[in-house]
Amino acid sequence: MSFATLLINTCIIQVNTPVVFDDYGNPVEAWSDESTVNCRIMAGVQGGNINAGREIKVGAETVQAEYLLFLESTVTITEQHRVVIDGVTFEVLLVDDRQNGTSVHHKECWLRTVR
Repeated sequence: MSFATLLINTCIIQVNTPVVFDDYGNPVEAWSDESTVNCRIMAGVQGGNINAGREIKVGAETVQAEYLLFLESTVTITEQHRVVIDGVTFEVLLVDDRQNGTSVHHKECWLRTVR
């Protein structure tokens, strides 16, 4: 069984395009779809405990990741992107490139729901 056959979900990767401005001329977050890719999402796992999540430092703040997203190694994604799966929007907190000894095998992204 190949890794690609395990990617049973579809997600939309979005990028921030600050071309919209408010009444005072300040840029406002506006997200546009960059790509649609196969993926797999699961509840955060830490130390074998499902739903335990993972604490990740984002700037000066420590946040709790809620989900883990698996992507193929060829997908372009960074911590500046957002992901939409089944109409739910997630913030990308951390992108880990997982290696198989010689090259990048897949990517694991830690996510939290945008509220």
